[in-house]
Amino acid sequence: MLSRRGKPHPQALRDRVFAYSDGGMQAGNIAKVLLVSESYVSKVLSRRRLIGETAARPQRCHVTPKLAGHMAAIEARIEAHSDATLAELRDWLAAEHTISASLGLLSKTLRALNLTLKKRHSMPQSRSAPASRPSARTGASVSRHSTRRS
Repeated sequence: MLSRRGKPHPQALRDRVFAYSDGGMQAGNIAKVLLVSESYVSKVLSRRRLIGETAARPQRCHVTPKLAGHMAAIEARIEAHSDATLAELRDWLAAEHTISASLGLLSKTLRALNLTLKKRHSMPQSRSAPASRPSARTGASVSRHSTRRS
């Protein structure tokens, strides 16, 4: 069983540890069967024995997001200026709220708010030519070299 960094093991795995333990299997054998560390198995079993907990505890030591106190202001700014770029939003935060934020942080914050923002200014196309070649006329030869004689 593969673990995910920063996430607790699934409850189903814990339940299997308890079932094997209740069946009389030793912690080392449980670890080998479930492909987890022996340390994990012993911690899960000792927590159940000492405290009675069978579920994962909530994760601790989370850092509060830097822009958490400004989410409402950012949302209001985007409502008012929906065509702003991330760089313009960053400049606005620096001027109005004296906060420095990277473009990545702003992007992550907007994802947390379920908002999208343009990545660059509105501007004309980079060239005046059409983006794709026109399709051939019906009945026209597909190859560049015709096999017909004129």
